[in-house]
Amino acid sequence: MIFSKQETLSRAELRAIQKERLLETVGRVYERVAPYREKMQAAGLTPADITSLDDLKKLPFITKQDLREHYPFGFCALPREQFARVHSSSGTTGKPTPTVFAKSDLDVWSECVARIASAGGATPEDMAQICFGFGMFTGAEGLQRGLERVGAAIVPSSAGNSEKQLLYMKDFGTTLLVATPSYAMRLSEVARGLGLEPARDLTVRTLVLGSELLTDAMREEMRLAWGRDVNITTNYGMSELMGPGISGECLEGGGLHVNEDFFIPEIIDPKTGEVLPEGELGELVITCIKREAMPLVRYRTGDLTRLFYAPCRCGRTTCRMENLQGRSDDMLKVNGVRLFPSQVEEIVLSVPELGPHYEIVLEREGYSDRMTVRVELATVTDSFRVLEEIERTVKAKLKTVLGLSIRVKLESPNTLERFEGKAKRVKDLRKKD
Repeated sequence: MIFSKQETLSRAELRAIQKERLLETVGRVYERVAPYREKMQAAGLTPADITSLDDLKKLPFITKQDLREHYPFGFCALPREQFARVHSSSGTTGKPTPTVFAKSDLDVWSECVARIASAGGATPEDMAQICFGFGMFTGAEGLQRGLERVGAAIVPSSAGNSEKQLLYMKDFGTTLLVATPSYAMRLSEVARGLGLEPARDLTVRTLVLGSELLTDAMREEMRLAWGRDVNITTNYGMSELMGPGISGECLEGGGLHVNEDFFIPEIIDPKTGEVLPEGELGELVITCIKREAMPLVRYRTGDLTRLFYAPCRCGRTTCRMENLQGRSDDMLKVNGVRLFPSQVEEIVLSVPELGPHYEIVLEREGYSDRMTVRVELATVTDSFRVLEEIERTVKAKLKTVLGLSIRVKLESPNTLERFEGKAKRVKDLRKKD
């Protein structure tokens, strides 16, 4: 279902909206946000120098470090008495980065999430169970607002207590599940432990997933767990920019549609900052063009993706992001080799004898890094020959894809830690200098 006619505008109509909103935003930020005005002045720019969308590339970037240096509200364009809501990132990699909403921003948020939820299969008839943790995290609040805008009934069950979650699903007739991919898999696992088969005994027909990267291999595991006919889509957001609602997949599966009348996406070379052409892989940069309280301009997300502008078969004309190849925060460097946990996940899920749960352990031996992948077997086996063959297969695949010799430790089913929120796949035990 297409929620808003703005999702089907022509490129010319979209660009006209973007130009008008960009010029207004740049003028307002220059006037009201001192740190960004200083950046523009250092680049020799004033709002008068920005007259078209093509001039966007002249403007300086904002980074997470900028937000931390001006913590908490240095990049806000409104005084505190006009704030309507404050959320924040978790701060797991440093000082938290708040995101501030005016009342008008909350309306935009609802609209954006309603669009991506509808694209993913949400309807007014849905009973939507939200298994994100409520609080400072934007995911739960954002999805609730958007799904309420669609007209769905909400079960705000939050994260945790998986058996009770399944009780709600069964008794309330939940048709739409909001969760991280790892927690959706955990729920299917607990259901089977209780003698329930999700595809047979539950009424969930749509999974709206977020907060973690959804690889193609994990999507296939989802279909095996929840049923071949279930809608499975992922969406993209970032707390600094608003939270969920920047982009989301439609049921055609051709990428994540960007709400371009509210956000202008660019792809840049991460090293040079040069804007790359359509279809090139690079770092995603987002400019907010309809945020009142905290309108970030050219925010470097650190996420690696591509952009495509051809209209989609679903009828939407907005540009699409390719599913992320990884987040810069997730990137690991092991003996000089850069890799993402998602690459390990793809390999693990390609081996039928293994389950979907794994952990990467990084240690330091002398002057070298040691990487061990702990992974659960799908079923118990006492055959040493079978175990040896599985281990050899996984090691060979890891070596081929990553170019590293990696230790593999096979674990019994239900050995590794399970997560109710975002899964923690990496345990880095290396000493930091």
